[in-house]
Amino acid sequence: MVQPRKSPRQQRSRETVEVILEAAAQLFQRHGYAATTTNKVAERAGVSIGSLYQYFPNKDGLLTALAREHLRAAATELDGLLAAATARRLPLRALLEELVGGVVALHTERPALHRLLFDQTPRTAETVAELRDFEQRAAAGLAAQLRRLGAGGDAPEVTALLAVQGIEAQVHGAVLDPADDRPMAERARSVVDLWERALAPEGRGRG
Repeated sequence: MVQPRKSPRQQRSRETVEVILEAAAQLFQRHGYAATTTNKVAERAGVSIGSLYQYFPNKDGLLTALAREHLRAAATELDGLLAAATARRLPLRALLEELVGGVVALHTERPALHRLLFDQTPRTAETVAELRDFEQRAAAGLAAQLRRLGAGGDAPEVTALLAVQGIEAQVHGAVLDPADDRPMAERARSVVDLWERALAPEGRGRG
């Protein structure tokens, strides 16, 4: 069982859950999965272990809640980024720089925690569904930008989904498991270069 036992309804309960999750995030980031226990999380959060178990059944429940929180934060970040791109009418290169930069920032704020979320979070039907919803939402927003720019070929919706999935995977590789010691900004630029060539309208930005 990894899903929360119950959802907090009152403001005080929501604040308790936020404190518990922040304590868990700090301990997972600093000490890793194996060394973090629910007792240590409760102690750091300043709550009783019974209070923690009101909301989370075990350590995997904490990890799952943090992963879902991360997805919500990523969705909010991406929505803001794409709205700004529309308002500023960004060209393709600048749009990709903003998109890749935003994904990199989400991955590097707490890199050890992010790796843990990626590697250790249980793949339940609910978490997989939330991930797919996030990808579809991000792809819809990016597809609108591609249509505005006349980019992405004959099927911008499909192309946008491939780009969202590809950029996420490539940033994971470039940030979490880099193949070389180049500066992070240079590795991110390589991702931008790749997708600029792939998405540019025919006759522009290729080769």
